[in-house]
Amino acid sequence: MAERMIYLVRHGATEWAKNGKHTGRSDIPLTQEGREQAEQFIPVFQEIDFETVWTSPLQRAMDTAKLSGMGERARIDDDLHEWDYGDYEGITTPQIHETVPDWNVFTHGCPNGEQADDVGKRAQRVLARWREGEGNSVLFSHGHFLRVLACCWIGIDPVNGMHLLLGTSTLSILSWDRGTPVLRTWNGPLLTAACAYPWRHPHADR
Repeated sequence: MAERMIYLVRHGATEWAKNGKHTGRSDIPLTQEGREQAEQFIPVFQEIDFETVWTSPLQRAMDTAKLSGMGERARIDDDLHEWDYGDYEGITTPQIHETVPDWNVFTHGCPNGEQADDVGKRAQRVLARWREGEGNSVLFSHGHFLRVLACCWIGIDPVNGMHLLLGTSTLSILSWDRGTPVLRTWNGPLLTAACAYPWRHPHADR
């Protein structure tokens, strides 16, 4: 149990992500930069034995899985969808602040979209399915959803996801420390020594 891990991949760069637009259910493709970023996962994932590979049904997540070499194994999981931003889809936080000055997606949610607890319920379903297995998994999903998933993993309220920044094309790892769920790696830049070391040396922090 202690060595079983969940690897979280936020999809590569998109035009909307670069411009700060809230991209929930809109099916925005990867940029060329995002595609190149996704390919950098290939040597990382060659080192890891995955029991399951799950992806959001949106093309930016599915294409990240394919370009990382995981496409043939990937199963679509609708619960890995990004936060439903409702009326705030496709607009930026500064634009929202023009009418709701203190708005934060985690504390306020989205009109005609999801609240943090709604996203948390989806995240809990993903974790429940993962617990039915026996090995490592990799999930290709989205920034706000994965921030909520991490909160659910360590047993804190989904609203605390506001404190967990997560960039595009990053790898995070959910693991255990003597039976306690932990964030082993978070918002890890690709192929850096600091991030790669624990992948190949699981006991390095013991």
